[in-house]
Amino acid sequence: MRLKISIAILCGAGLLACSSVNIISLENQQIAITQEYEKANAIDSIVSPYRIELNKEMLEVIAYAPKDFERGKPNGSLNNWSTDAIYNSQKEKIDNAKPSFCLLNWGGLRNSINQGEVTLGDIFKLMPFDNEIVIVELPMSSLTKIESYLKKRNGEPISGARIMGGSFVFEKADRKKHETFLVVTSDYLMNGGDDMTFFEDKINVQYVGELMRDAMIRIAKEQKTLVWNDDQRIIFEL
Repeated sequence: MRLKISIAILCGAGLLACSSVNIISLENQQIAITQEYEKANAIDSIVSPYRIELNKEMLEVIAYAPKDFERGKPNGSLNNWSTDAIYNSQKEKIDNAKPSFCLLNWGGLRNSINQGEVTLGDIFKLMPFDNEIVIVELPMSSLTKIESYLKKRNGEPISGARIMGGSFVFEKADRKKHETFLVVTSDYLMNGGDDMTFFEDKINVQYVGELMRDAMIRIAKEQKTLVWNDDQRIIFEL
């Protein structure tokens, strides 16, 4: 399809005196409306109703934030809420007889949660990636590698344990009495994302079948008012 535009410039001497009119120039310019443009419009018309519905869904209020939740290093309120949400979402699947904790990466928390109503879209902004939760079993010898990694990175979000003077202290078990421990994390990190190469020592991996974002949404709905805390979970120097 082609759209034809004709441009005529008319000018006459003594026009106000009704004298003769001379045509100075006449140009024809052709502007192409390509098939790609037509396809884009067709796709947009198909997608538009779904986009409107999706925007409505993202505005659904699922919880309330009593304060601003911000990420930080080595500690932060968003670090704590995010790891607590993931860790607690899998409490029925964690073997409580073993030492366990949740480990995420600071860079994976993509947006803060502001005080006030929390929408579905807010959690999508916080965790936009389709990363699945996994529970990884590691030998106790790998713990020193994680401790060194966290010190080098000046901390990462954790739950279920603390770093005191650079060493792990588990909330549920004594590390000295066990040969292995569990880490609740994402499949991305378990596969070496963010240079977490210590996961190469893994003994066993349990895929729980839930995305991290979905778990956060579920916990946010259960809490209704998000649990805010700024516990200092990582302390390198005592």
